[in-house]
Amino acid sequence: MTLLTFWVNIHLEAVLDITFKTTKLKKVFNEWKQLKKAHGELRAKKISLRLAEFKAALSLNDLGPPYKGPGRCHELTGVRKGQLSVDLDHPYRLIFKPDHNPVPINPDGGLDWKQITAVLIIGVEDTHE
Repeated sequence: MTLLTFWVNIHLEAVLDITFKTTKLKKVFNEWKQLKKAHGELRAKKISLRLAEFKAALSLNDLGPPYKGPGRCHELTGVRKGQLSVDLDHPYRLIFKPDHNPVPINPDGGLDWKQITAVLIIGVEDTHE
């Protein structure tokens, strides 16, 4: 009989910290039954998928350029400057913003995606209205 020994070195890194604009929003997003009731089954599944992607990320950089992915994470412009969105079911988007003070900014004025490790979920909206 051969005995194999494996040494596993686990390196735990911080993951993207997720907070919510309101306690009610947090409760809806974290309870499937309420999420499904509020948004319908298709959108609830998309929201759950996006939250799982957020939870797997080390920083916002894992969700955005150059990785466009199915969520197409991108910065918003105009009156929504400083906010970001990811696709749900068209035309709805999950809206969030960096939860840092101060917000990490690149020299060009855009968000420093590599330094953003915390986000605040604002809600679900049609940003094209």
